Amino acid sequence: MRKAQIKAWESGILQVSVPMDPPLRQVNCYIVTEPQGGITVIDPGPHTQEAELAWEGVLDELDLSWDHIRKIVVTHHHPDHYGLAGWLQSRSGSRVWMSERAHAEARMSWGGAATLNEALPLLFLRHGMPEEWIRGIREHLVSFLPQVTPQAEVSYIDAAVPVVIGGREWTPVLTGGHAPGHVSLYEAGSGLVFCGDAILPQISPNVGLQPGSDPQPLQTFLEGLRALRSLRVSRAFPGHREPFTVWTERADSLLRHHEERLDTAAQLLAGGPLSGFAVCEALFRSRVSSAHQMRFAMSEALAHLAELVRRGRAAELAPIPGGPVLFAAADR
Repeated sequence: MRKAQIKAWESGILQVSVPMDPPLRQVNCYIVTEPQGGITVIDPGPHTQEAELAWEGVLDELDLSWDHIRKIVVTHHHPDHYGLAGWLQSRSGSRVWMSERAHAEARMSWGGAATLNEALPLLFLRHGMPEEWIRGIREHLVSFLPQVTPQAEVSYIDAAVPVVIGGREWTPVLTGGHAPGHVSLYEAGSGLVFCGDAILPQISPNVGLQPGSDPQPLQTFLEGLRALRSLRVSRAFPGHREPFTVWTERADSLLRHHEERLDTAAQLLAGGPLSGFAVCEALFRSRVSSAHQMRFAMSEALAHLAELVRRGRAAELAPIPGGPVLFAAADR
């Protein structure tokens, strides 16, 4: 068992490294002590046996019980952030808070009304992905269900109402692209922000097109980056890697990264029409070795192609019978 590491930061914030599957291997959960007693938990991690044991160890180390958990806040619906919320809720009786849009994405992804497991492979097939990859991605999607079971009963964060954590008011900042309805929590007085995966140090958050979700995720992500970079941030507490202080610089770096990726995709189309899968292979070939990585790579390639079409730099061609959708450089 990997023991969760606990690191103390300013303002009584504890960073807890909860284990998760490779390649990231850990996700940051944050614990904030409440002035009236108890704690608030932000992004508890995925529901796995290893994460359960890690949480039991954390509570023992901090001399806390399940009853000390007063509130669970989730920045977005991805399993490594949301997955353990229902399990923690069942033990603590505490309320789980996330945005209404994020909860809608969770319901679309898992549970009785879920559509993603069938719709995403069909989208990839339509855009030229070979059947051998499709089979792996279907299995990969199904494998997430235990990591989000049981699902939480959720209360909704209102973007117009501050969230009180640690006796202070935190402004919810809703963005998308990486995950619709993603909530960052910003405390203007201190300049601290819990940013989930909206901005990450060193890692570029995945921006993916998914059926039934945001049709223009890259546009949404870039708009969110511009809004977040305007905040006066002294320290950011991200979902992965270490808390960081170069907030504006990191946002600018991500903005440049995606503009460069758009230019690269446009250059590929200049050589002739290509399927989304062909563009994905050209953009990510050296970094894809698993269904997990291919799912993110393909979704991100399609997000960039959708943005090129929106900007008038590319056109989506009607597929010939039996063939994939193709993208071509737009006539100028």
